Amino acid sequence: MLASRLIAQCAMDRGAFARTAETIGMAQRGGSVVSHVRWCNEAAAIPSPLISLGSADILIGFEPGEAVRCLPYLKAGGAAVVSVNGITSAVASLSGRQVEASVFVEYLRKAVPQLILIDGAAIAEKVGSAKTLNMALLGAAADLLGFSAETMLDALRKRLSPRLIELNKRALEEGAMAKEASI
Repeated sequence: MLASRLIAQCAMDRGAFARTAETIGMAQRGGSVVSHVRWCNEAAAIPSPLISLGSADILIGFEPGEAVRCLPYLKAGGAAVVSVNGITSAVASLSGRQVEASVFVEYLRKAVPQLILIDGAAIAEKVGSAKTLNMALLGAAADLLGFSAETMLDALRKRLSPRLIELNKRALEEGAMAKEASI
């Protein structure tokens, strides 16, 4: 949810109107969180914060399986930024049926021509916190979103405690570098 709020903050800082929506209830039971962020120059042009199927410009996936599940939202020619590290869902864990993340990554490679893959776990380990995956993904997606590193950093400063800025700034930078390495 922080990632979607930072994207909206960046858009608003550029003078756009932004709306967000999240589905968070299932997260308390081991399910996924899906966030929608829409922005444009006129508030009336955003009748709903929800993105229609087949109309998302960019998909940011914290996990390959969830990215595949959300692919119907991505428009033809859209871009995706995804962490290659899989997370075993509660349902898969309980049923004993697990699918390797690599299966989802290969599917994404075939389905999304403009795909950026990053090793989110390696970046989180490098910066010292697993909670920085969101920043690593935003760092990799910043150019696609149309935001500079400085715009992202300004949004961070507005939304986070000062003691967390440096850690998250490093994750943004590492994500941007990982993106360059994946192209």
